[in-house]
Amino acid sequence: MNEFMLNSLALSPVSASAAGYHLHTDLASGHIRHLDGELDDFSPQAIAAQRAFYADWQQRLRKQFSVSSLTPEDAADWQLVDDQISLALLEFDKIQAYRHNPTNYVETLGNGLFLPLTQSYASKAVRVSDVLSRVKQIPRFLEQAKEQLIDADPIFIKVAVEENEGNVSVIQEDLKEQVGSDEALLAQYNQVAPQAISALADFSKWMQQELARRPNPRSWRLGNDLYREKFKYVMETSVTPEEMAASAEREVREVRTQMLELATPMHREMYPSHGDHADLKALERENRIIREVLDKIADDHVQRGQLLEQVKSDVAGITAFIREKKIVALSERENLKVIPTPEFMRGIFSVAGFRQAPPLEPASEAEYWVTPIAPGMSDAQAESKLREYNNWVLKWLTIHEALPGHYIQAEHANNIQPKTRRLLRSQFANGAYVEGWAEYIAQVMTDEGFQNRDPRYLLSMKKIRLRVLTNAILDVRMHTMNMSDDAAVDMMMNLAFQTRAEAEGKLQRAKLSSAQLPTYYIGLSEWLKLRKQYEARMGPGFSLMEFHNKALSEGALPVPVLGRLILPQ
Repeated sequence: MNEFMLNSLALSPVSASAAGYHLHTDLASGHIRHLDGELDDFSPQAIAAQRAFYADWQQRLRKQFSVSSLTPEDAADWQLVDDQISLALLEFDKIQAYRHNPTNYVETLGNGLFLPLTQSYASKAVRVSDVLSRVKQIPRFLEQAKEQLIDADPIFIKVAVEENEGNVSVIQEDLKEQVGSDEALLAQYNQVAPQAISALADFSKWMQQELARRPNPRSWRLGNDLYREKFKYVMETSVTPEEMAASAEREVREVRTQMLELATPMHREMYPSHGDHADLKALERENRIIREVLDKIADDHVQRGQLLEQVKSDVAGITAFIREKKIVALSERENLKVIPTPEFMRGIFSVAGFRQAPPLEPASEAEYWVTPIAPGMSDAQAESKLREYNNWVLKWLTIHEALPGHYIQAEHANNIQPKTRRLLRSQFANGAYVEGWAEYIAQVMTDEGFQNRDPRYLLSMKKIRLRVLTNAILDVRMHTMNMSDDAAVDMMMNLAFQTRAEAEGKLQRAKLSSAQLPTYYIGLSEWLKLRKQYEARMGPGFSLMEFHNKALSEGALPVPVLGRLILPQ
């Protein structure tokens, strides 16, 4: 497995940087590659070599190992690798995003430039020099992108052009600041930056004027067959998309009923002159009461320039609650940094995101990204977003993205030994485990009394649950059932009480990705089921903190596989 993992990272130097893998020795030639100074190769020869690499390893692992003869831990690793190789081959052979989606190139490039600037694998001068080496390769990289891209949906082009401006900003601002007055670095910067910036501008122009004019028979919709196949390898579960959507639709009705029960007494207090809207039909009355209460709750929000500072201040209170209630062991490294979302990633992370410390360098910086209100956003759009992410929902956001959500989950995973297993379970992390944990642990925090069970917080969390459910429904319907934009926005706004800004952002995200939005619901359901099973088997000896620590110590495996490792026999 070690050979496979290191060689797979060497195929993508940007991914290698993210993993903390810096020097790669080619076994055939003995040549040592400094991966942090390289940009990924998307030439036809390189694409063919990558596809052959995964196909060869799939055959090799299936012939070499009998899963029944492996230890439970090794069997879990084997399944994770086999599923992810299958997903990679599905991408190479059928989905082929590298032929149709320019955001892949823009975001790969952005990560390649941004990652070394925030890591600590070498001195600042060495890391800046690595980035400058990658900047020099940008013209080659973008020419390869042009060669590979045959068409693109308008939404892909729109977002790629927007994010590409972020890459220009990284070079002109972030990198230039790091170069500083160092004469040698400044000379190198002045030599490579102009050509790179020119190539980036040319790529945006090419996307808008040439790529956009080509016929696009595929569109952004994945389609039923490809979606079903991708869903299987992403979720690594026996649940089908249809079963998941039906289950989510049933739960939507249950959650809305619970929301009405919570909202009714608050409505009487907040709107004494409105009555109980008994003159309205049942569904209309339900919507009116819940929406009016949520509207009042949303009044409590920060101003457009205060988002990042509010999130930072919430971290301290959440940390204290975790310790007081003994929810889960916190990280001894304390390496979390809250920063604005890099501009080249704001198309997909329109609200927030998380980047873990590299698994091979766990002491490095972990980042909680918070997307600021864009300067060009109108006051009405900003107000819509800030009301959606009001002070109650912001607390959930930090729980989900940082602690005890993604950050704490990743910190436990970065303690796994041996390193090969740590790397494997990080690079091939099961999305339902990762997103499911963040949603599950937010529910645990609520159950344990976070915010003193204030009904405003409880109702906000029910609204978040509706978002999880409609995310899953949205993804299936849009990619396999030709759901229209208007129908999608209507569902999010009128069934799940989202603001227009949130609904439109999620609509874009659903088009940019596929089989990712359902990971939250699939994972949450699986985590709740595993917790119930574990608690039943432990009986009076059940410890919440022990269960969480034990589950997180295995890394991001499919939750059913995790159960085979940790459930008492």
